[in-house]
Order: sequence, then C-alpha cells, then structure tokens
Amino acid sequence: MSLRRHVTVLGLAALALTGVTACGTGTGTAADGSTRLAVSAAFYPLEYLVQRIGGDHVRVQGLTKPGGEPHDIELTPRQVGAMATADLVVYEKGFQPAVDQAVRQDAARQAFDVSPAADLSLVSTEAGHDHAGESAATTAAHSAVDPHFWLDPQRYAAVAKAVADRLAALDAAHATAYRDNAAALQADLTALDGEYRTGLASCRSKDLVTSHAAFGYLAQRYGLHQEGITGLDPEAEPNPAELAAVAAHVRAVGATTIYAETLVSPAVADTLARETGTRVAVLDPIEGITSDSRGTDYLAVMRSNLQVLRSGQECS
Repeated sequence: MSLRRHVTVLGLAALALTGVTACGTGTGTAADGSTRLAVSAAFYPLEYLVQRIGGDHVRVQGLTKPGGEPHDIELTPRQVGAMATADLVVYEKGFQPAVDQAVRQDAARQAFDVSPAADLSLVSTEAGHDHAGESAATTAAHSAVDPHFWLDPQRYAAVAKAVADRLAALDAAHATAYRDNAAALQADLTALDGEYRTGLASCRSKDLVTSHAAFGYLAQRYGLHQEGITGLDPEAEPNPAELAAVAAHVRAVGATTIYAETLVSPAVADTLARETGTRVAVLDPIEGITSDSRGTDYLAVMRSNLQVLRSGQECS
C-alpha cells in the first residue's frame, strides 16, 4: 500500500467530523420525497448490479471512475466519507486494497462482501499459466484467487441474488421490488449464458490466450482453457522466459488470436502476436464502461465479447 493511498484513506478522520456525518445516515431523498438507500459500490460490475436491483429505491455511488483500473484505485476523503455514512457498501474482499482498508477502518458495519456468493474457487498462477516442472508447493506459493467472477454469468447471477437479499433485509418495505428486479436480471443472465453456450459450443480452438488472466471463470464455464501472458495483475510484465513459454504454447496448440484488453496497454500482446504470427483482438474484462467500450452496459459488452471470441476461436 503506497503512502499516498494510506494518507488518502485516513483522510476520513477529518471528514468524519464535518457535516457529512452529522445526519447519522447515508439515506438520500428522491425527487418525490421518498427515502432511498445510499449504496457505495466498489467497481462497475457491482455498481451495475445495485442499479439494476435497487432501481429507484437506491442511490448508488461507484468508487471506481469509468476508465480507471479498479485493482489500484486510490479513494478520496469524500469517497471514504460516503462509505462511512452509506447504508450499504458492496465490495469484493481482496480485490481492491484501498477499499478493503476503508471497510476495515470506517465501514465494517455496513459492508457486504460478495465473495462468498461468487464462489471464488479458481486459482491462477502469477505468470498466468501452469509452471511445468515446479512442485505443487512452489506453484501454490505463487498463486492467487481469481476475483473476476462477473465474467461468468452464472456466478454473477448468484451475486445478484445475494445483493437483492441484503437490500431487502435493509429495506423491507421494498423487498418485493428488489427481488423482482433481481429475478429480471437473473433472467437476462440466464439468456446470456445460453448465448455463450451455443456460441462457443463448436470452436476449432479451445485455447484462450489472454494478456492477463482475467477470463478464467469464463473459460471454465464454457469449456475453454485460458493461458494468460501474465497473471492476475494487469500491469505485470512477463520476463523473457515466461514470454517464450507462452509463445511455445501458442505454436503447440495452433492458436491464431492473442487477446489484448481495454484499460491495459496492448504492447505485450502485440509482441507475442508478432513473435508467433498471430493476430490481436480485444476482449473487455468489463471493469468499467467508457466511450470506447463496445456497449453501454455489462450485457452489451458481454455480447460483444462473445462475437470477438467466436471469431478468434474460429467457432461455427
């Protein structure tokens, strides 16, 4: 944790003594005079869930700016103050250190960690691929749990239900609305899951070569094998030996496409593509929506990703 981030989070101490906390609650008031739950959502996929499920009964503040890299955000004192006074803070423990720290210090009571509902069961090595010849203990020492659950529509739907249940518990008067909205979202996600199953059912290549290991849950769900050039850290750079190993894998499996990402430099993917004679396509890990996104919301970008995958994996 950088000194700057530490100071930024601790800036709440001064903010908490101001009028921000004077009212004692984060609940806002809608234009019609009704109260709304104030919810802080740590990054875009959680913000989208809360907006879809909460509807007019919530006021959502996203903690990660569009176009920002959620792993490394630095919270402003105002954002941390909003977390402290919110009715609910929806976050994923272990994904964003600054958010974890703010939750521990100032928002533990109202924090809701979605990790249990997401069933974060997938582990990725730091290099994004298996370390051939290394012991299991060595591999485990260099591994971390994959946090990118939202790229699997079924896991995302499970989190939607959990968020709806938490909102209903906080605001029983609108419990039916929350659960109905969640059911509508789950229906959308079920349809999306069906589109992926059909679209990726018959592909020449099952090997998914990505710039960083963000697509493991998606690959696992739809019968693909992810080979990340780097591991879970999108800013990491492979050393020459790691890059050579991925290049050898690309040649061995006959992959024709290397997937770069939005929000991350494509330089490493471009280098690997030149080295292996493959092409580069862009997959979006949907950590934020910007004007450059291929869609205006989660569902639209997931469908765009499906078309990219169908082309890159040569699916019929």
